[in-house]
Amino acid sequence: MFDLLIIGGGPAGYVAAERAGHKGLKALLFEKKAMGGVCLNEGCIPTKTMLYSAKTYENALHGDKYGVFVDNVRFDYGKIVSRKNKVVRKLVLGVEGKMKASQVTVVKGEARILGRGAGGIEVGCNGESYHGANLLICTGSEASVPPIPGLAEAGDIVVTNREILDLKEQPESLVIIGGGVIGMEFAFFFNSLGTKVTVVEMLPEILGGLDGEISAMLRDIYAKKGIEFYLNAKVIQVDGKKVVFEKDGKTQTIEGEKILLSVGRRPVTKGFGLEKLNVELKGNGIKVDEKMRTNVPGVFAAGDVTGFSLLAHTAMREGEVVVNNLTGRNDVMRYQAIPGVVYTNPEVAGVGETEESAKANGIAYRVSKLPMTYAGRFVAENEGGNGLCKILTGEKRGEIIGVHMLGNPSSEMIYGACMAIEQEMTVKEMQEIVFPHPTVSEIIKETLFTF
Repeated sequence: MFDLLIIGGGPAGYVAAERAGHKGLKALLFEKKAMGGVCLNEGCIPTKTMLYSAKTYENALHGDKYGVFVDNVRFDYGKIVSRKNKVVRKLVLGVEGKMKASQVTVVKGEARILGRGAGGIEVGCNGESYHGANLLICTGSEASVPPIPGLAEAGDIVVTNREILDLKEQPESLVIIGGGVIGMEFAFFFNSLGTKVTVVEMLPEILGGLDGEISAMLRDIYAKKGIEFYLNAKVIQVDGKKVVFEKDGKTQTIEGEKILLSVGRRPVTKGFGLEKLNVELKGNGIKVDEKMRTNVPGVFAAGDVTGFSLLAHTAMREGEVVVNNLTGRNDVMRYQAIPGVVYTNPEVAGVGETEESAKANGIAYRVSKLPMTYAGRFVAENEGGNGLCKILTGEKRGEIIGVHMLGNPSSEMIYGACMAIEQEMTVKEMQEIVFPHPTVSEIIKETLFTF
């Protein structure tokens, strides 16, 4: 009898298992593939590894801006992929080591909920049955595949984020259906290496949900680098290597050696016996409350399967909330300070309200912004580059409600803004924080003093 059964070894599952083990709970984790889930094996880590190779290549190409001259700059696509695989293997082993150190029992195989009996919740795997007092469902998400005519017939010409990571050769041309985070990161990667990239997006702007002004700035940067964008464009058919779409009432066609389907992800709620416990769904995911509890006592859900915030760091925190409540600490999940990052070059990072969301929610706000060039460190390290820092505050009290940045290294700075929003800090309070000089993070303080 286990204290906690966990289905899914992604960020929500393995973090919850580790925390449970440290707190003295007897935990069992089921994982049918590799530990780490989609994030570690097919998403966050492999993409960032490849993106860093592309960034390094770009830096070498343009080293002359910094007085560094490199002749015959080239890359080896096969070695980029090999290094990605090596990094993933190393980190998977690291997660497995954490499970062992935390005394978590790991069962490799496809788990299936069998029901609830006198011995607790029963889950079957590999012909064996396991019982637990509590169950945490972390089955994650999968790439959405819309019903576009011709997708199936196109065969391996069409790829998702999973297959594109393992291409043996760099495609000469790539059409990306979907200009969201995943689509734009792959657009950066392949454009940097010389692939002709075209992005077809149904919405009026790329990176829907992020700050509109910053999204437009990033698009402009990549349009100048040769990426072709079709916005307000609805794909109606795939014909072999051709993508047919409607834009402005006209039908257009573009062609690519490969077609990347990147139109979002959907929670995995089928195929593991969820119906055996009559767990309630909401939208495409499992319905949970602020403590990640489902409608069934002793059954929790965390991560992408809830369909709310499909981000690895959100999943990790949700897993922690579950374990904290199981071990006597009253804890709730808060979503007002969840950061989002796009690992292009330059990076985009944001947290909290955007101008668009504040207007939509009727939030009275003030906004101030500065070019990233107001930070001396940024100028020193980004020759000819520009960017933006935008801060939103509540109109009456002046509390920080949103921070959005375009420029490197936004991903490493945004956590400070998360803390400010989480603690409901005001502009005056933030102005009194001492920032190290010279750092790019000083752009946040510089922007605060423009209010």
